[in-house]
Amino acid sequence: MVTRPVSSGLPNGPVAAALIAGGVGSTTIGIVTLLTEANASVANALVWYAPVGSLSGQIGIGLIAYFASWIVLHLILRGKNVNFARATTMALLLLVIGLLGTFPPFFSLFAGK
Repeated sequence: MVTRPVSSGLPNGPVAAALIAGGVGSTTIGIVTLLTEANASVANALVWYAPVGSLSGQIGIGLIAYFASWIVLHLILRGKNVNFARATTMALLLLVIGLLGTFPPFFSLFAGK
């Protein structure tokens, strides 16, 4: 006998928005890390808190991108049911791109300091 999961009737768009926004934030951190390694002036501009160095700006920009994309995606997807498998795949792809950008053997290829 095949059973189906019980649906609560709630839309899954807001959850998909949060999931994709996490991927956007991760990708943003990866890209900013690459830019920081490639350009010393970018690294200096991202020193928001001296004891931490440019990492403070990298994470700060990633958080801004996460929250901004979450708000925009939530407004677009609220009240809607989306293809959750596609949203999950998109979020995981963005996460992998972000992790690649923060992987030292990869970002050191762009080191121009």
